[in-house]
Amino acid sequence: MSKIVRQSKYRHVFGTAAKKEDCIEGLKVTRTAWDSNYAAANIKFWAVCWEAAGGGSFAVGPWATKGKWDGKTGLVAGHKGAVVDLDWNPFNDNLIASASEDCYAKIWSIPDGGIGANNMTEAVQTLSGHKRKIGNVKFHPVANNILATSGADFAIKIWDIEKGDTKFDIEACATDLIQNVDWNVDGSLLCSISKDKKLRVIDPRAKKVTAEVEAHQGVKGGRAIWIQNKDKLFTVGFSKTSEREYAYWDPKNLKEPLNRTNVDAASGVLLPFYDADTSVLFLGGKGDGNIRYYEIVDEAPYVHLLTQYGSNTSARGLAMLPKRALNVSECEIARFVKVTPDKLEPISFNVPRKSDIFQDDIYPDTFSGESSLSSADWVSGKNAKPKTISLKGGFVVKEKAPEVNFVQKVEDAPMSETEMKKKIDELTKRVAYLESELVKKDTRIKELETK
Repeated sequence: MSKIVRQSKYRHVFGTAAKKEDCIEGLKVTRTAWDSNYAAANIKFWAVCWEAAGGGSFAVGPWATKGKWDGKTGLVAGHKGAVVDLDWNPFNDNLIASASEDCYAKIWSIPDGGIGANNMTEAVQTLSGHKRKIGNVKFHPVANNILATSGADFAIKIWDIEKGDTKFDIEACATDLIQNVDWNVDGSLLCSISKDKKLRVIDPRAKKVTAEVEAHQGVKGGRAIWIQNKDKLFTVGFSKTSEREYAYWDPKNLKEPLNRTNVDAASGVLLPFYDADTSVLFLGGKGDGNIRYYEIVDEAPYVHLLTQYGSNTSARGLAMLPKRALNVSECEIARFVKVTPDKLEPISFNVPRKSDIFQDDIYPDTFSGESSLSSADWVSGKNAKPKTISLKGGFVVKEKAPEVNFVQKVEDAPMSETEMKKKIDELTKRVAYLESELVKKDTRIKELETK
């Protein structure tokens, strides 16, 4: 009996690792136990969480920086605990958010040429409010200056980074460590997955969980992402027998997944990335050398394996670049950086085409890098779709990024031990003064009562 082969324009996509001279080597990638990506990338910069003693830091470099890390370039080193997650602002390529074990998230402005010789220690904004370690930072896909953070205090906070204010606080939205959060296409909803095995759909502006379900029975780590153009959810985790698996969900009915499939018996956490323009999902994993890719369709079984990229070098993390960074003349549909213990390795995924003419069937209009809403508009309840542009002729980087006027909240800045003692002394003196005034008042009342 002949087997019918499913047709797809992405069936023969192939991955190609960058040459050695185009990699960034000699890095000291963090050894923290957090199951984060350890890296982030945009069209200008790469960034990777650093292994540092006595504080937290991460390295940043422009893409022109290649080859051996010289050790003379400074780090972003303003945290007191290990940096565990990073996310670039989608509307300003020079702004990056960091999450740390010191309970703070910070926003940093990176100069176009990179950090320079000295460490950067002053953040443009410090976000203070979580009671325990922060494990995730995720910028809003549509509204400018809106950031979601989640921590080991089982809370998710929504920030206006320009003002440094918490706009929405979803307390106790999990019963165990939140492993990741992700926005839907218009940023009206969040999804999260946590160590209590629960997938949750959250309305951040209503400050409530709207739906939840046990996503995977295994106790190891998981991830959840939105399949934006399908309005569906995709989760990865472990089965009861500790096999890696994925599940595909309809957020309107979480009783049973639309598809649940075992992947393999490896032990590393799976890392999913989705490209809504092509409906291709990439699935890598910690400790894996390969990256599988799937096509998401509208009919059952919804998730179809295309093929995989193979490598002998295992990954500690992965990061996906924006579509605007791709080389459209070579039919590149995705580009990643793979994190190893001492190196960042770019990997390109291309569709084999003989013609160098712009292939509009694989390059629909894509996210433009411009916000559709202000932070105030989104907070007030407005929604909007992302702005899009055509990649025909390539993407031209704007000369000037949108200006952000950060308002530093002095009371939220962490105090040194000396400052703390001084503050306590001032408060002690103030309390003593008020107590003496109260005694005087009581004495005066008694004198008047006697008369």
